[in-house]
Amino acid sequence: MQNEIDSESRANGWGVSDFRKLTPESFATIGMPNIVYVREVLAGEVESELGSELGVPADTRLYAVHAANGQRMAVLDNRDAAFAGARQYDLEPVSVH
Repeated sequence: MQNEIDSESRANGWGVSDFRKLTPESFATIGMPNIVYVREVLAGEVESELGSELGVPADTRLYAVHAANGQRMAVLDNRDAAFAGARQYDLEPVSVH
Protein backbone atom coordinates (compact mmCIF):
# COMPACT_ATOMS: atom_id res chain seq x y z
CA MET A 1 0.00 0.00 0.00
CA GLN A 2 2.75 2.47 0.91
CA ASN A 3 4.52 1.78 -2.39
CA GLU A 4 1.29 2.47 -4.27
CA ILE A 5 0.95 5.82 -2.52
CA ASP A 6 4.60 6.67 -3.15
CA SER A 7 4.30 5.77 -6.84
CA GLU A 8 1.15 7.81 -7.25
CA SER A 9 2.68 10.75 -5.37
CA ARG A 10 5.77 10.74 -7.54
CA ALA A 11 3.66 10.50 -10.70
CA ASN A 12 1.84 13.66 -9.62
CA GLY A 13 5.06 15.52 -8.78
CA TRP A 14 4.99 14.93 -5.02
CA GLY A 15 7.83 13.12 -3.35
CA VAL A 16 10.42 14.29 -5.84
CA SER A 17 13.76 14.03 -4.11
CA ASP A 18 15.33 16.83 -6.14
CA PHE A 19 12.93 19.66 -6.96
CA ARG A 20 15.42 21.05 -9.45
CA LYS A 21 14.46 18.14 -11.71
CA LEU A 22 10.77 19.02 -11.56
CA THR A 23 9.72 20.54 -14.88
CA PRO A 24 7.60 23.73 -14.96
CA GLU A 25 4.82 21.67 -16.56
CA SER A 26 4.92 19.10 -13.75
CA PHE A 27 5.02 21.82 -11.11
CA ALA A 28 1.97 23.52 -12.66
CA THR A 29 -0.07 20.35 -12.42
CA ILE A 30 0.73 19.50 -8.78
CA GLY A 31 -2.58 19.35 -6.98
CA MET A 32 -4.65 19.20 -10.13
CA PRO A 33 -7.49 18.71 -10.44
CA ASN A 34 -8.46 18.96 -6.76
CA ILE A 35 -6.68 22.07 -5.50
CA VAL A 36 -7.69 25.59 -6.50
CA TYR A 37 -6.36 28.83 -5.16
CA VAL A 38 -8.23 31.98 -4.30
CA ARG A 39 -6.54 35.33 -4.56
CA GLU A 40 -7.68 38.90 -4.24
CA VAL A 41 -7.70 40.90 -7.47
CA LEU A 42 -8.84 44.37 -8.39
CA ALA A 43 -11.68 44.70 -10.85
CA GLY A 44 -9.35 46.66 -13.13
CA GLU A 45 -7.06 43.60 -13.39
CA VAL A 46 -9.80 41.40 -14.84
CA GLU A 47 -11.73 44.07 -16.74
CA SER A 48 -10.11 43.18 -20.07
CA GLU A 49 -11.29 39.58 -19.70
CA LEU A 50 -14.77 40.30 -18.38
CA GLY A 51 -15.35 43.58 -20.19
CA SER A 52 -18.35 45.66 -19.29
CA GLU A 53 -20.00 42.72 -17.52
CA LEU A 54 -18.47 43.88 -14.25
CA GLY A 55 -19.91 47.35 -14.03
CA VAL A 56 -17.88 48.11 -10.88
CA PRO A 57 -15.09 50.61 -10.20
CA ALA A 58 -11.59 49.45 -11.16
CA ASP A 59 -10.43 49.56 -7.51
CA THR A 60 -13.14 47.15 -6.30
CA ARG A 61 -11.69 44.09 -4.56
CA LEU A 62 -12.76 40.79 -6.06
CA TYR A 63 -11.69 37.19 -5.48
CA ALA A 64 -10.45 35.06 -8.35
CA VAL A 65 -10.50 31.27 -8.21
CA HIS A 66 -7.65 29.66 -10.16
CA ALA A 67 -6.85 26.07 -11.06
CA ALA A 68 -3.50 24.78 -9.80
CA ASN A 69 -2.00 25.54 -13.24
CA GLY A 70 -3.00 29.22 -12.93
CA GLN A 71 -6.04 29.21 -15.22
CA ARG A 72 -8.71 31.55 -13.86
CA MET A 73 -11.94 29.67 -13.28
CA ALA A 74 -14.18 32.27 -11.62
CA VAL A 75 -14.30 35.77 -10.19
CA LEU A 76 -16.53 36.55 -7.23
CA ASP A 77 -17.13 39.59 -5.07
CA ASN A 78 -16.81 37.73 -1.79
CA ARG A 79 -13.98 35.56 -0.45
CA ASP A 80 -16.31 33.26 1.48
CA ALA A 81 -18.40 32.73 -1.64
CA ALA A 82 -15.26 31.85 -3.62
CA PHE A 83 -14.31 29.20 -1.05
CA ALA A 84 -17.87 27.86 -0.79
CA GLY A 85 -18.20 27.68 -4.57
CA ALA A 86 -14.97 25.71 -4.87
CA ARG A 87 -16.05 23.28 -2.17
CA GLN A 88 -19.42 22.84 -3.86
CA TYR A 89 -17.53 21.29 -6.78
CA ASP A 90 -15.40 19.08 -4.48
CA LEU A 91 -12.34 21.27 -4.89
CA GLU A 92 -9.98 22.20 -2.08
CA PRO A 93 -9.47 25.98 -2.02
CA VAL A 94 -6.32 27.55 -0.62
CA SER A 95 -5.56 31.20 -0.12
CA VAL A 96 -2.78 32.97 -2.00
CA HIS A 97 -1.52 36.36 -0.87
